[in-house]
Amino acid sequence: MSKKNNAREAFKEIPSVDEILNKIKDSEYIPYHLLKTNIRELLENLRIDIKNNKSPKNISEYILDRVDIILKKNSFSSLKSIINGTGIILNTGLGRAPLSKEIIDSISDTIYPYCNLEVDYNTNKRNNRLDHIEPLINSLVECDSSIMVNNNAAAVMIMLNSLCKNKKVIISRGQQVEIGGSFRIPDIIKSSGCKMIEVGTTNKTKLSDYEDVIDEKTAAILYVHTSNYKVVGFTEFVDFKKLADLCKDKGIYLLFDLGSGAIYDSESKKIPFERKVREYVKLGADIVTYSGDKLLGGIQSGIISGKKDLVGKIYKNPIYRTMRCDKYRIALMEKILRSYHSSKVINDNNLSINLFLRSRDELLALAKKIVEKINNRIKKIYNIEISNSLVEAGSGSLPTEKIESIAISFTSSKISTNKISNKLRSADTPIFNYINNDKVYVDLKAIPDDQVNILIKQINKCL
Repeated sequence: MSKKNNAREAFKEIPSVDEILNKIKDSEYIPYHLLKTNIRELLENLRIDIKNNKSPKNISEYILDRVDIILKKNSFSSLKSIINGTGIILNTGLGRAPLSKEIIDSISDTIYPYCNLEVDYNTNKRNNRLDHIEPLINSLVECDSSIMVNNNAAAVMIMLNSLCKNKKVIISRGQQVEIGGSFRIPDIIKSSGCKMIEVGTTNKTKLSDYEDVIDEKTAAILYVHTSNYKVVGFTEFVDFKKLADLCKDKGIYLLFDLGSGAIYDSESKKIPFERKVREYVKLGADIVTYSGDKLLGGIQSGIISGKKDLVGKIYKNPIYRTMRCDKYRIALMEKILRSYHSSKVINDNNLSINLFLRSRDELLALAKKIVEKINNRIKKIYNIEISNSLVEAGSGSLPTEKIESIAISFTSSKISTNKISNKLRSADTPIFNYINNDKVYVDLKAIPDDQVNILIKQINKCL
């Protein structure tokens, strides 16, 4: 029989989409339109394979197997809870700053089914959704005014577009950073409608470099904190206060992209935080932009704090409406901000900060408790050990700082490290881990106490 005839016979064996759908019983938890689309794609790809003489030996079995895979893949939500054993608290791939269950649960009573997002229930008059969070931010940062948008890149762009459009913005060559996902500061400046003026070199920028290029078309100096890398060695950067004085003298703005903005003023060495937002406000920054989901411990957002008249201009920019936050972000951020009793005291609801604060001794005690409850067979096969570790904050925050932690390691003479790692990540509650020196590590720094029993259960089940 010719290839053409073989293909024709194979096509006859392919059932219709509806025939397959009618035979599927356990699909009530899968959206019908999604299931139909996936099956249609399966059959279309099968026809292409047949045309290319790549027909499976048993088409019926092939389709059944592939449909089973489709059902398993789509029967559950794509997003699911995981265990972060990487040690990186602000892990971008895993959602950055973790939120406590208490805070997540508490907002359901706040916003269900409706809430006073933009209305004052005492006067029945329209108000601003930012009224729920602005007083909290202003008091913590010690500034005149603040607004929140959906991320810090948006905050920088709308700040520049509102205050410097069609004018010059000066920036040091040593601060033209890429902030992740290929978003680069020069691109943001250009997209905001400003002309970028570069000064200095990668490793050295002097006050005179800024002073020499300021003219009547200059709107601002943009100072960008290089939070995701450090330049060391033969370097020189301008003191921030001197830069603020220069801007004041020349009548231009000093705009500061702090990136990973910290509010918590800890004296503990467990959190090697750098200068806080309020310090730059006091030093003379007209506007400071920073993330709400990094060292603040909140949800993905960008916060703009500074002088009232300038923040007001940014708020009135039509672009703001495309960047504003909805009731969920507003509600969550209010709860996070209220976790700060003061800049020096936070409550247990701020999960991110409290994970940073856990000491190596506390984590060691936790590791011993975990290992004690792991099945003896597993301990023997995987040579489980407890060791000291050093981790990073994550998401470009504090890149040169190492934070003390404790990790549990797994290794086996019979099972490769990649297979061990895959087994852990394939658990019902996936356990993310890392490999170093041919050992698999589950670091405890980013694992909350209420996930410890889940971790033990999953290790005993999947290994």
